[in-house]
Amino acid sequence: MSVLNQKTIKENITIHGVGLHSGLNANLTIKPSEPNTGIIFKRIDLKKNNIVIPNIFNVSNAAFCTTISNDYGVSVSTVEHLMGALYGMGIDNAMIEVDNQEIPILDGSAKLFVEKIKDSGIKISDAPIKIIKINKEVKFVDGKKTISVEPSKISLDIDFELRYKNSLIGNQRNLIKVYESDLTEIYNSRTFCLFEDIEKLKSMGLAKGGSLDNAIVVKNDKVINDGGLRNTKEFVNHKILDCMGDLYLSGYKIIAKIVCSQGGHKLTNQILRKVFSDKSNYSIVEITEKNLPHTLLNRNILKSIA
Repeated sequence: MSVLNQKTIKENITIHGVGLHSGLNANLTIKPSEPNTGIIFKRIDLKKNNIVIPNIFNVSNAAFCTTISNDYGVSVSTVEHLMGALYGMGIDNAMIEVDNQEIPILDGSAKLFVEKIKDSGIKISDAPIKIIKINKEVKFVDGKKTISVEPSKISLDIDFELRYKNSLIGNQRNLIKVYESDLTEIYNSRTFCLFEDIEKLKSMGLAKGGSLDNAIVVKNDKVINDGGLRNTKEFVNHKILDCMGDLYLSGYKIIAKIVCSQGGHKLTNQILRKVFSDKSNYSIVEITEKNLPHTLLNRNILKSIA
């Protein structure tokens, strides 16, 4: 078996928590799955039509979180942090059972998901992985928000810029190489909001489960959470985590360079839809040792994509 083969978890993972927007408690179980099955969500509180596939064309809402739905209107929301953890940890196949409409927000990051995956262990199959390789630049612009996907030889680079009028958040930018960088700060970075936006969110029926335990709240030029920030770029790093999770709705790992300014869930979904609208934009490639450059025979830097 090669480290370039598909992976799943070794043991069941169980998690309990509250949904950020619904405020509803949910029990989550991540189970090992067979090669070539991909990531699948199952609403076990429903007896039928309860399978929801995390796919870009199944995104039914991407305003404040990523919600996926099936043809019967059954949905699972706030999937992005879990999907980002699965992407970064190299999990290709898993069955995710949840007994409510929203994935638990936990502490607002992917930290616990990653810890649980590590505790479970990773099982390598005999099936080689497949990746999406971007063949040419594709760009999407929405006012001041921009995102582009460009070809890359063997990496996924995410170059993300955040611009806020708030003086504490301000302009932040970070570049990570998903298959090479230490992603600890990305996983640990929490969702955030401005204090003045809380009432607006609640009036929209959102953030019912929000608290200082699961989100950074910025008031004027201060973080009001005890302990402050976990890292100096926590705001933009969380956006990168979101981006990773939303990219995984393509169904595969991706070889590309992503450059994004002031983006979010919706923009990432829009660029992927544009990529997949033209088959000349991309190729789906089965990764084996034979089609990798000899300089990458040390597989340590490929721990995520593998």
